[in-house]
Amino acid sequence: MARKPSDLIYGLEDSPPLFSTIILSLQHVFLLSARFIYPVLIIEAIGGSREVAAQIISFSMIAGGVGSILQVLHKGPVGSGYLNPQGCGAAYISTSILAGKAGGVPLILGMTMIAGLFEVLLARVVYRLRQLFTAEVTGVVVCMVGISIIPVAIKNFMGIDRLDLASESAELIVAGITISVMVAISVWSKGKLRLYPLIIGLSAGSLAAFGTGIFTFADFVPLIEAPFLAIPQPGHLRWSFDLALAAPFMIAALATGLKITGELIVCQKINDAEWKRPDMRSISRGILADALGTLTAGLMGGMGQGSSSANVGFSIATSTTSRRICYAVGIILMLLAFFPKLAVIFVILPKPVKGAAIVYVACFMIVTGIQIMTSRMMDARKTFVIGFSLILGLSVDIVPGLYAHVPPMLDPIFGSSLSFATLSALILNLIFRIGIAQKETIEVEPRIEALEEITIFMENQGAAWGALRDVINRALLVAKEFLESIIATGLAKGKLNFAMKFDEFNLDIDAWYDGELVEFPKSSPLPNELLCDDKAFIKLSGFLIKTFADKVKSSCDNGRCHVHFHFDH
Repeated sequence: MARKPSDLIYGLEDSPPLFSTIILSLQHVFLLSARFIYPVLIIEAIGGSREVAAQIISFSMIAGGVGSILQVLHKGPVGSGYLNPQGCGAAYISTSILAGKAGGVPLILGMTMIAGLFEVLLARVVYRLRQLFTAEVTGVVVCMVGISIIPVAIKNFMGIDRLDLASESAELIVAGITISVMVAISVWSKGKLRLYPLIIGLSAGSLAAFGTGIFTFADFVPLIEAPFLAIPQPGHLRWSFDLALAAPFMIAALATGLKITGELIVCQKINDAEWKRPDMRSISRGILADALGTLTAGLMGGMGQGSSSANVGFSIATSTTSRRICYAVGIILMLLAFFPKLAVIFVILPKPVKGAAIVYVACFMIVTGIQIMTSRMMDARKTFVIGFSLILGLSVDIVPGLYAHVPPMLDPIFGSSLSFATLSALILNLIFRIGIAQKETIEVEPRIEALEEITIFMENQGAAWGALRDVINRALLVAKEFLESIIATGLAKGKLNFAMKFDEFNLDIDAWYDGELVEFPKSSPLPNELLCDDKAFIKLSGFLIKTFADKVKSSCDNGRCHVHFHFDH
């Protein structure tokens, strides 16, 4: 069972008080509400009506609620068990526009179902592909998750859009006040006040916006006019299919699956103080929950769904990852579809206030990605995997229109900095793995200089393989203790042969030498033994070796000794 990190206020298994649960859930829902604009963009692009857009938003809320609840399930075949709510997926915008122009809303819904089914298949095989999701690939994905939302965040922060290209001083003041309040609460506050940086920051920003005149009584008209209770009408609910559009929708589903993989790895990391490696089976169940959310959206009349990196970042910011919150988020999302006034509250907030909130959570995602990338030992191969992937991903946003002439079916990849960086990292990782030997050997003399030789050997190999730094450090400690014991006792006659073997799951070291077998006692020598017995320190060394290695086996046949050290990776 994962050990709860000390900096978490409410961990997975904790149940925050009802008031805290509601406030935290509403903050998560606010972050998801920014995605409600996606169906509007799609329907506007294909010449549809606002009524149809409103219907798609309502059913997308229901699908997002279903997906969020499925995601947090931790027993059974569906659900990662982590707080990672779901909303309208950005990866489906361009593909949905393609489908809408070719066959209207029915084709969008039909192909969304196809994307959901493809992601279901992806969920079935992803746990077998752990070797593809190395620390550098995962780190790039997580880092780009934060970077990819910067364009939307900054445009809102500055109060600009396609029709308003100039930022006003009042908008900058409002954005500055909002982000300052959020940061101040996260950095200097203590206790449970740290749970509410978003809601307090949004309130302060909204008051500042009202005081500066960029938020007026006129902005409340949509709230006043919206009915309090309304049942979503599925007037647009029809389905059609086009084989030619299968590829772009499957690519969008793949990009979504890769994105949630990175997010769930972050979730695993922040919920386990002793985290070492991704749990691919949990990720597989998480992708399946995400897929079922998209499938539900296609069946009911919403747009493709996807998990939210901003919400994962917010969980880090508030040090709260309770499953109870995700259940509440799912319920609130579904209720919003029936209570239009509640949904409008999230929509009418001023752009600088929304932008400040997104900037706030992006900071946590970018830094977390960097931490994951640097958790493994680095060499030139990994440097290029990370560097090239980030450069290619950033090129999408830095040079607009650079990939405007790629085939439409590839738009989900080249039109998204996250998708392009992720695919680049996967491909480059496979290319740079060519030529890496998974087993290396070294021969050393049983003398003090061998300690430096074995150190250089193991550090170089650890970097080449991209092994976890702490695993290599433990292995190096064991190897040096073993060598020191051999040198001190003179048990070896002649040279020692070391073989170091690595895969993504295991690190194994084998040592062969002629002589007598080193002793690995199950218990530490007593203090009086250390004072009286000259060999007690050697026994202590053997005990430490057995403690630091996950497994130790030793044997001796006709004077040829073999010692095997195993380390989980």
